[in-house]
Amino acid sequence: MSSGIDVRREVRGSVAAGFEDVRAEFAAVLAELPDEPGAQLAAYVHGRPVVDLWAGLGMAGDTLSAVYSATKGAAHLVVALLVQDGVLDLDREVAHYWPEFAAGGKGALTLRELLAHRSGVIGVDGGFTIAELADDRVLAARLAGQRPYWEPGTAYGYHAYVIGALTGEVVRRATGHSIQEVFEQRLRAPYDLDMYMGLPAALEPRRLDTLPMQPTPEQRARLAANAPKPLSRTGVAFNLNADPPTDLVEFANTPAVRSLGPASTGGVGNARGLARMYAAAIGEVDGHAALLKPETVAEFARVHWHGTDVVTGEHDHFALGFEAQGVRYPFLGADAFGHSGVAGAQTFADPSSGVAYAYTRRRLAYPGGAAPENDRLAAAVVRAAAAVG
Repeated sequence: MSSGIDVRREVRGSVAAGFEDVRAEFAAVLAELPDEPGAQLAAYVHGRPVVDLWAGLGMAGDTLSAVYSATKGAAHLVVALLVQDGVLDLDREVAHYWPEFAAGGKGALTLRELLAHRSGVIGVDGGFTIAELADDRVLAARLAGQRPYWEPGTAYGYHAYVIGALTGEVVRRATGHSIQEVFEQRLRAPYDLDMYMGLPAALEPRRLDTLPMQPTPEQRARLAANAPKPLSRTGVAFNLNADPPTDLVEFANTPAVRSLGPASTGGVGNARGLARMYAAAIGEVDGHAALLKPETVAEFARVHWHGTDVVTGEHDHFALGFEAQGVRYPFLGADAFGHSGVAGAQTFADPSSGVAYAYTRRRLAYPGGAAPENDRLAAAVVRAAAAVG
C-alpha cells in the first residue's frame, strides 16, 4: 500500500531547536516546485550548524552538484585572505603582478577595480570553447591581450565566466600557486569543506548532473523575447558570441570543467560545504579561528562603486569579488556578502546576525541566478536565528 508520501518532495535531515519553521518553509517551497529533482538547504549561526535539509530522488545531504558562480565566493575568499596576509594589495595595478595584462589600455586598472568587475574584459572576441572555459590558465592568456569592452574603471559589469581566471592569475603570479591550490591548502582541507574547485575523481560517485530549466510556455516566450544579442555586453559576458554559444547545462556536466574547477563557474559542492565555508569566513568553527578579520570582511563586503551593472542591469550588484547580499535581501545586514549561482544556488555570510546560509538545487532556476525561493528560505533562517538569540 502506498504511504501517500511523494519521495521527491519528502524533506530529510535535521534542524536545531528553534529552527522548525525553516524546515516547514523548505517543505512549502518544495511543494511549489513539482519539477525540481533535488535541493539542499544548510545554515550555521555563530559557527554552529542549525539547518541541514535536503529532498529529491537520489539526493542526500552529502550529494555534490555544480554550484556555478557560487564558486566565485570560494575564489574571492582566497583573494581576501591574501590581501589580509599582505601578499596582495588592493590598490596595486593588476599589471604589477601580471605585466601582460597591461595590453589594450588596461595598465592602470587596480586589483580593487578588477574585483569590483570594472575591468571591461568580460570575454574575448569570438568567444571561448568549453574546453577553454574549463582552464583558467588558457582563459587568462587570452584575456591578457583582449581589448576591454568599455574603458577600464569607468563602469562595472558582471564578468560571468572570467573574473576567477583574472583574479586567479593575479594569485598565481603573486604566490606561485593557482587559486585552486590555495583554496585547497588554506580553506577546503583545514576547514573540512565539502566544496571543491577541482573535483577529485574519487568523489564523482557522489555527484548528480545538473538538469535544464523547464520554463512554462509563458516563461519560455519571455526568455526568447529578452534573449541578449550575441555581440552585446551581456552576450559577450555569457559567451553567447561563441560558435556554438555556451550551453550552461552542457558546461556544468563536462568532466574537464569539474576536474579543473575554473574559479568563476566550475565548483562542485553541496549546501553543507558552502554554509560551512561562509561560517568559517566570519567566525570560529570546530575550534578553528575565523578565516577573515572583521576589518577584512568590512572592506570586501562594502559596495565600492554605486550604479547599474552594464551587463545584468542590477543595481549596486557588487562589493569586492562578492555580491552585495544586503542590497538584494533587505533583512540582511549591510555587510552581508556571498555569491549566487545560475542553477538557483545562493550562499552568503551575514556578520550582523552570525548567519551563514547555503541553498543548492539541481535544475536551472527561472529566470537564472539565485532562485526566487531564497527570499523565503533565507528570511526564515534569519528570523529563527534572531528568535533563538
